[in-house]
Amino acid sequence: MSMRAPVANLPIHFDDVSFAVHGVTILDRINFAFVPGAPSVVIGPNGAGKTTLLRLAMGLIQPTSGRATWGGRTDAPLSRRAIVFQRPVMLRRSVAANLRYALEAAGVSRADHDARLGELLALVGLAELGDRPARKLSGGEQQRLALARALAKDPQVLFLDEPTASLDPAATKAVEDLVRDVAARGIKVVMSTHDLGEARRLAGDVVLMHRGRIVEASDAAAFFNNPITDGARRFVAGELLI
Repeated sequence: MSMRAPVANLPIHFDDVSFAVHGVTILDRINFAFVPGAPSVVIGPNGAGKTTLLRLAMGLIQPTSGRATWGGRTDAPLSRRAIVFQRPVMLRRSVAANLRYALEAAGVSRADHDARLGELLALVGLAELGDRPARKLSGGEQQRLALARALAKDPQVLFLDEPTASLDPAATKAVEDLVRDVAARGIKVVMSTHDLGEARRLAGDVVLMHRGRIVEASDAAAFFNNPITDGARRFVAGELLI
């Protein structure tokens, strides 16, 4: 499957970005950039602002103040970015039909549907389950189908919101292996997780958030081996950030 493409959507820059709902600040003066390369992993406790940061980076919501840009532009089309939420909704149809719907939505020619369908099912390890009702899949299989639907867009950037939450170890490994495969194809992966072990296994760089702010952002090895801030040191040590 050819998914590699010029990464015109990158870097994604946040310039003094804040986001508030009904006067409650969710993100507070974020200055940061997601750049091409290995997966970026956003970590932090519940309520830190991780999902909101991903939604802003995807372009689903706009900053209350500040500016977000994609490849230096504020109007980069969403068509080359995709997002998978923590609890994806499966359509009431087969695995294959879920993917055909995604291919149709992505504007893929119907003449190419069969080939792309086969490629995507093989990529996510569901080639033998095309006729199964999507809602009868296990949690891990549903998450991999959700990833396949997102990849139907041939995205340059793929956002994953806690993709292995509530999955057992075997299902978690299958999703993590898929993340590595996708990243190796030249797609920028930006994912959030609560799991420090997962961040260690997958991250090229790490962004630690707390109370809507970025506490620390650095190369993954530096973050885990020599965190700079007290908050990062405590989080890596397994302490609660309150």
